[in-house]
Amino acid sequence: MKRTFEEAMVHRRSHYYIGNDSPVLDEEIVHIIREAVKHVPSAFNSQSTRIVLLLEDEHKKLWDIVKETLKKRVSTGAYAAAEAKIDGSFACGYGTVLYFEDTAAVRKLQEGFPLYKESFPVWSQHASAMHQFAIWTMLEDLGLGASLQHYNPLIDEEVRRAWNLPETWMLVAEMPFGIPTGEPGAKETDDLDKRIKIFR
Repeated sequence: MKRTFEEAMVHRRSHYYIGNDSPVLDEEIVHIIREAVKHVPSAFNSQSTRIVLLLEDEHKKLWDIVKETLKKRVSTGAYAAAEAKIDGSFACGYGTVLYFEDTAAVRKLQEGFPLYKESFPVWSQHASAMHQFAIWTMLEDLGLGASLQHYNPLIDEEVRRAWNLPETWMLVAEMPFGIPTGEPGAKETDDLDKRIKIFR
């Protein structure tokens, strides 16, 4: 039975225990990504979000890039902990969704609407966030666990080189996913009365 939007939103969680299997065909994963990119809104209909889906060896290659990059930048002790986290929570998954924003599309809007020039990069991030939430929730609905990571901008250049991506594509986030192999941690929420104001 399909979940309602509210049920799907409540069920979406950060999964750090994932395996390299999927309960659905790759085509279903591709389908939800295409639907999100087609239907998620963006300011001025900029359509600036770009997605790269990495599966199988390409997924593993990304996390090798992350590890190699960190190895050059952090202490040996810090690297050992980072490597264990990457291997045990991200690289062990089935795939990774990479989220980019095309700075060329943002720049075009800045030139076309100079009055809002300063706002377009911010609105671009809003569009990216909505894509992240939509895809994350739909992955969860397919029976896949995911989490959102931010090894950018450390890995940006190497990622663009590895997959021959345009220089104007700015990496925003990495979302490893796979079959859940454990329960997500407890989620704490602040008092909603302090976060929401209602006026009638």
